[in-house]
Amino acid sequence: MAQILIIGAGAAGLFCGVRLAEAGCAVTILEQNEKAGKKLYITGKGRCNLTNACDKETFFSQVVTNPRFLYSSFSELDNAETVRLFEAWGLRTKTERGARVFPASDHASDVIRTLTDRFEKRGGKLLLHSCVTEILTEEGRARGVICRRGGREQMIPGDAVVVATGGLSYPSTGSAGDGFRFARKLGISVTEQIPSLVPLCCPEEYVKELQGLSLKNVELTIRSGKKVLYREFGEMMFTHFGITGPLVLTASARIGRQIGAKPLAASIDLKPAVDREMLDKRILRLAGEMANRSMKNVLPELYPAKLIPVMFSLTGIDPEKKAHDLTRKERESLIEATKAFPFTISALRGWNEAVVTKGGISVKEIRPQTMESKQVSGLYWIGEVLDLDACTGGFNLQIAWTTANAAAQAIIRKEGEDT
Repeated sequence: MAQILIIGAGAAGLFCGVRLAEAGCAVTILEQNEKAGKKLYITGKGRCNLTNACDKETFFSQVVTNPRFLYSSFSELDNAETVRLFEAWGLRTKTERGARVFPASDHASDVIRTLTDRFEKRGGKLLLHSCVTEILTEEGRARGVICRRGGREQMIPGDAVVVATGGLSYPSTGSAGDGFRFARKLGISVTEQIPSLVPLCCPEEYVKELQGLSLKNVELTIRSGKKVLYREFGEMMFTHFGITGPLVLTASARIGRQIGAKPLAASIDLKPAVDREMLDKRILRLAGEMANRSMKNVLPELYPAKLIPVMFSLTGIDPEKKAHDLTRKERESLIEATKAFPFTISALRGWNEAVVTKGGISVKEIRPQTMESKQVSGLYWIGEVLDLDACTGGFNLQIAWTTANAAAQAIIRKEGEDT
């Protein structure tokens, strides 16, 4: 029987292992950490957003990098089939706002337990504290790995090697870019990696003064010159370094590679439900109703308390000015600051805060139906190690399940042909 080695017991590695073990394959997962699924434990704030129950068109609209590469593998295992499989394996699920699918228990540990239990009960071997240092090849074919266990290195032979090492995000979970190192040593192309689904840095002091302020139902726009790179509606928050929140994390996935030496222009529509004319009428009405009150007592009717000093600073309006003395020009400046609150984006935050890695093994080097290397027969790449990434909402984990399944099914078919 062919011996299959999987490097990494994360989402992709465990799923691939289960699919192989279910088919009766002899499969061993080598994991450097003391437990499996270390990164899965912290996904979705510990709840594990398994996938997204959207339609196919929506799914692919949320895959930012190389969506076309996933077409064939997704047709073999889509999001609906993924949920069906997990349910069949004993994991109850639920679907929440935004079609996000979670375990019904709200515990990521249940997802990991479902995968590890099924893997081991089907005869799979999980070796912890096992650090792979090299992939062995011979005549263009994977032949095994060099693995460090218990303080010594050993050669473990394998007829197929599946790389599921993850990327560089959350290095505390053991993500050190090992897969990229393996690829480069084998002459396989690797694209530049940057953090994705990560907060954004803003240099303006007034942005930092807003630390802790959360905004709901606002529209964020990011531009490079006159070109709109990103425009979406949702929730965000100001921090001591810039901005974060669901709206911002998704923005980072869309504009990450556009951030360079020159900051990107950004703005927030604080009141997208009203147009400028309606906002002007509202300000006029407030100024009439509170005519003898100072503007510092009027603005709380329009903005959160923390935002008011910044709005005065941006518009140049005197906080002590009486509402009835507000000029048309001052109204216009207030409308402008409300509908296009200005700031810039200078950088992405680092790997410690990134949910996923943008960049990785070039998909040009991989067969999309099987995840097998075009250069090295019997060598497969799955999950975050690939140059595939998506927005928040369960899409990145679906990429892990889908690519893992594609590799497993290819190996199973190959085993069937050889017997």
